[in-house]
Amino acid sequence: MSVNLATMLREGTKKSHTMAENVGFVKCFLKGVVEKKSYRKLVVNLYYVYSAMEEEMEKLKDHPIISKIYYPELNRKHSLEQDLYFYFGANWREEAQLSEAGKAYVARIREIAQTQPELLVAHSYTRYLGDLSGGQILKKISQRAMNLVDGEGTAFYEFDDIPDEKEFKTKYRQAMDELPVDLATAEQIVDEANDAFGMNMKLFQELEGNLIKAIGTMLFNTLTRRRTRGSTELATAE
Repeated sequence: MSVNLATMLREGTKKSHTMAENVGFVKCFLKGVVEKKSYRKLVVNLYYVYSAMEEEMEKLKDHPIISKIYYPELNRKHSLEQDLYFYFGANWREEAQLSEAGKAYVARIREIAQTQPELLVAHSYTRYLGDLSGGQILKKISQRAMNLVDGEGTAFYEFDDIPDEKEFKTKYRQAMDELPVDLATAEQIVDEANDAFGMNMKLFQELEGNLIKAIGTMLFNTLTRRRTRGSTELATAE
């Protein structure tokens, strides 16, 4: 038996999707306010999340459900390694430490891979379709906000093995609709997808403090420069 899982996921996660987009860090990001230290911490967490998900899905590539949505061309682990090298340098493995929210996210992926592997569909859907849908926009925002040269620090957003992202998303959704799952399992996958959005929100919320501090520092420095310039102009006038 198959159900329209792609539609169920789209409709069943609308609220969670909107909530994730309204986290302060994401709203700032979409407005072009991106601070490099905060962003690289996000890259660290994403690296460990994708590594866990891709390792588990590779192990389950012959699973009756996971095999249907196992597309290695989606993998982000090596792209994220390139970005970590850019942001941290050659010793990035020593520098890149997983956060508390990241640890919980990775632990959940490992847990369901052992107990309910079909729920990995929810995590694959939540991350990969989001990356394909908004990746190029986020790439341009990152480049502009952090003054990045094209190809530096944004490998995460590049899907070199997928020539037509729109066509691929259609194929992926069709594969989800054809998965051999019953309604009860489909509903569990939707619930897990909502939880996945919640885990992503926690990653973003951890970064808000760093972003607010960075913005405060930038504003302070700007005001200080203005005051210094004003004092200098006044002294010159006298």
